[in-house]
Amino acid sequence: MLTLSLLQRIVGLLFFSALAPALAGPRREEIFARHGVVATDDGRCSKIGVEVLMDGGHAVDAAVATSLCLGVVSGASSGIGGGSFMLIRLDDGTTQAIDMRETAPMKASEDMYHGNETLKKVGILSVAVPGQLAGLHKAWEQHGKLPWERLVKPAESLARNGFKISPYVRYEMEQTESGIFADQGLREIFTSNGSLLKVNDTCYNKKLANALRLISTYGIKIFYNGAVGINLINDIQKAGGILTMDDLRRYQAKIREPITSEFLGLKLIGFPPPSSGGATMMLMLNILAQYEIPLGLSGALGMHRKIEALKNAFAVRSNLGDPEFVNVTAVLSDMLSPRFAKILKKDINDDRTYGPWHYGGWWNPLRDHGTSHVSIIDKDRNAVAMTNTVNAYFGAQILSPSTGIILNNEMDDFSMPTNDCSTCHPPPAPANFIRPGKRPLSSMSPTIVLRDGKLKAVLGASGGANIIAGTTQVFLNHFIHRFEPLKAVMAPRFYHQWMPNIAYYENWTSVIGDHYQMPSYILESLEEKGHVLDKFTRGVVCQFVVAIQQYCVEEFREETGSARALVESTKEIRKCERLVGVSDPRKGGFPAGY
Repeated sequence: MLTLSLLQRIVGLLFFSALAPALAGPRREEIFARHGVVATDDGRCSKIGVEVLMDGGHAVDAAVATSLCLGVVSGASSGIGGGSFMLIRLDDGTTQAIDMRETAPMKASEDMYHGNETLKKVGILSVAVPGQLAGLHKAWEQHGKLPWERLVKPAESLARNGFKISPYVRYEMEQTESGIFADQGLREIFTSNGSLLKVNDTCYNKKLANALRLISTYGIKIFYNGAVGINLINDIQKAGGILTMDDLRRYQAKIREPITSEFLGLKLIGFPPPSSGGATMMLMLNILAQYEIPLGLSGALGMHRKIEALKNAFAVRSNLGDPEFVNVTAVLSDMLSPRFAKILKKDINDDRTYGPWHYGGWWNPLRDHGTSHVSIIDKDRNAVAMTNTVNAYFGAQILSPSTGIILNNEMDDFSMPTNDCSTCHPPPAPANFIRPGKRPLSSMSPTIVLRDGKLKAVLGASGGANIIAGTTQVFLNHFIHRFEPLKAVMAPRFYHQWMPNIAYYENWTSVIGDHYQMPSYILESLEEKGHVLDKFTRGVVCQFVVAIQQYCVEEFREETGSARALVESTKEIRKCERLVGVSDPRKGGFPAGY
């Protein structure tokens, strides 16, 4: 008779057979450390974050420095022209959610695009009021240990002295080539002699360096009510935008109460609305908790159940919005309720899937865009999960020529009403319609995991609306299927957003040559159950840091000076904690630790 552990191993071997070449040998995308780990999309920023920790900085200090770094070397995905969500868990158990999401300008209105979605997606009218700097500074004021200038300086140096174009940023440039050449600011930074810069070409953004120098010296007032902000607003208004200095002065980062949920002995801490990621992830897990664990979530049937749980959760998600403009209390309570999850689970059929209306959604979900995530644990076990964004690649595809700041296109994350609903199935969600000062709904899913009150993991991802599915699968891979952290991140994934009714599966090769492909037996089984399948050629990118209890073999050997004494005195070996950091190879980044 097969034991449960043996069955788990067989399922794991089948699932990872396609990944064997990619997982052979040590990987720079995984690091083991004793004191602190920083995992980001770009190894240069991970190193900057760890240097901050080694200088005595708090996890929040490292989050500030790494986020500003990413805004320089990975400006297509994040930056001070955009916004962020920062989830904090301190060593004393205190938690905070700092909302630095962009807001609609005061001159914005529900019908400002007059049915023209292009104006909402790209260009100067797609720009919302940036919030990242305000939130970073607020977090630093409360928790930071190092001087503000020390945290800004590394990003300024990279912008001034030059940085190499990474393979993933080159990919983002290729996807937006026409937009880069159409905008003078982007063209001056990212092209040379009529061509896009290539991988490892040196890129300079000295205007951004000058802005960061002023911000490091004078703080964020220079941005929200000073020279940098004035120059930024002048550039926006010259291009026909509606942002004003009053919009910048009005902006406030919000401190919110994180949401929590219990899952099989684990406590998940997530970000509340206007993030939909935490609640959607928790609803999905509450549905899956009702199956036999882990076998009920393994193999082809387990994959089907995960997809069905995700479809149910996404259908409910479309009722969320900015809590300062929409009452989301009831729907959020449902999404966190195991009782509500039991109702949804009853409608899941192990033999088939259904069309969108079966799942009870009333509103068409909006699909937000790319991001950049940071996961950090410091020596005192303070933890930060932070997701940054300018929305689409290069945001609005406009770079402020006087400040070097890439502008977001976050207005595209609002829903837009329409008078012609003949093709609306279902119609757009009123909870996410534009209002002055409102924050658009987001899929960003920064997450912190505890067991018995102790920190176990920090995770989150980049990748738009698919962030929710990607983050949840990494969590399940490690904590339920017992995959090692690197394998948990590298496992091929599926994605579903309820609408359109398509299950996307990974089958692609990353910028560093890893190939991700869902096993064929799973795809065949899903098709038999009626799932509409399609290849996904750009995976969600997860940053995962795990705290693992191990025996302190190395410390014991150091103290006794004898490996033999170690063997003879095992009763004296004490347990200690190791940090394992993984940066998803899908984007080519790597973590750092000490």
